[in-house]
Amino acid sequence: MKIAVFGLGYVGTVSAACLSGDDRRVVGVDPDPTKVGIIASGRSPVVEPDIDDVVRNARDQGWLTATTDSVEALQGADVALLCVGTPSRLNGSTDLKYIERASAEIGEYLRTADHHLVVVVRSTVPPGTVEGLVATTLAKESGKQAGVDFSVAMCPEFLREGSSVKDFFEPPFTVIGSHDERAIKILSDLFSFIPAEINVVSVNTAEALKYACNAFHAVKVSFANELGRLYASLGIDSREVMELFVKDTRLNVSRAYLRPGFAFGGSCLPKDLRSLLYMARANSVDVPLLAGTMSTNDIIIRNLVKELASMGTRKVALLGISFKPQTDDLRESPYVELAEALVGKGFDLTVYDPIVRPEKLFGANLAYVQHHLPHLQKLLVDDPASAMVGADVVLAASPHADVKAALTANPPALLFDLVGSLGDEVEANPGYRGISWSLTK
Repeated sequence: MKIAVFGLGYVGTVSAACLSGDDRRVVGVDPDPTKVGIIASGRSPVVEPDIDDVVRNARDQGWLTATTDSVEALQGADVALLCVGTPSRLNGSTDLKYIERASAEIGEYLRTADHHLVVVVRSTVPPGTVEGLVATTLAKESGKQAGVDFSVAMCPEFLREGSSVKDFFEPPFTVIGSHDERAIKILSDLFSFIPAEINVVSVNTAEALKYACNAFHAVKVSFANELGRLYASLGIDSREVMELFVKDTRLNVSRAYLRPGFAFGGSCLPKDLRSLLYMARANSVDVPLLAGTMSTNDIIIRNLVKELASMGTRKVALLGISFKPQTDDLRESPYVELAEALVGKGFDLTVYDPIVRPEKLFGANLAYVQHHLPHLQKLLVDDPASAMVGADVVLAASPHADVKAALTANPPALLFDLVGSLGDEVEANPGYRGISWSLTK
């Protein structure tokens, strides 16, 4: 297999060198003759542990060459990897001129080429770039059709400076973003020597994934630093705290809570977050990430209410109101806040919960309901089917079997899924809506 790698910067050099092998001939392409000359001499144009050895070995074995001539690199190539820069503009948007330029060069080559080429974006680009800018430019310059004469795909990289060679050969996963079966087969073969699970997803998902990863890494750094500033003001060793924190791989460092859905609530998270924010204010410590967490949580509830109001909906059924499905804990339940907001806006609301019974509430739980939703008794009905009678829209806030059965037996005209675990049968209903309501501006 022949691979042309466009761009011999950090990602391009590491990708070109590490991809090369007995049955993988790689040609690096860059307009800078200095970079090309460095590769030709068996050295790396970027400074990175082990990369010089990988480049030298690949050059010596005849697996890796470099050129300034894109046509030379593309002749007979099976795959073209775009690893060019995507810097930020002053307004924060991504400058895609190098992506467009490389796509135009490849498209021009394809105009007279007689072989199929899979064009793969490896650079980090906004969702929509591959199927929009790249595929469109290739088609325009070549006069040919994507999916027929050439293929496009997105394969994001997960390389960290300082450990990129190790990361290349030991990635968390391999991601192929494409709906083109020919591209999927070729790229699966290309990356098959890497011992990592291959995930085939949509192009947009692959593009969005890299942003999600990097944003979360940034959030983790800022989270640790915010706690570090706060705990330092309290005389606490934040590094000792975090050493213990990361030992919890069930909730803290895990997949827990990382599923888009509705707002958080309950008797712990809001209370303890408010307490941390108070401690920060009392000690004159800025913690904008933690403060923003409360704000973004409020937005989730407000957006849903705005969405329902904009639709002209009047009668709403809320299936589930407790903080968690298997409890009757209503303290700071986001669904109580949602019900309170809907009633306040004049909606005709009916509520069903498989666990909650007003006559069995007592203590802090009862006091919370009496303060926030004193008319809960009048809103509650005994079964989900009764709650759904005459409803313009149903809000599913519980994955309880009774709820799923009712939604399957009598699919509502419009169903908002607030939990994300109702099952394929419910989600197949024409009126089903996942989290699209959260996009309300």
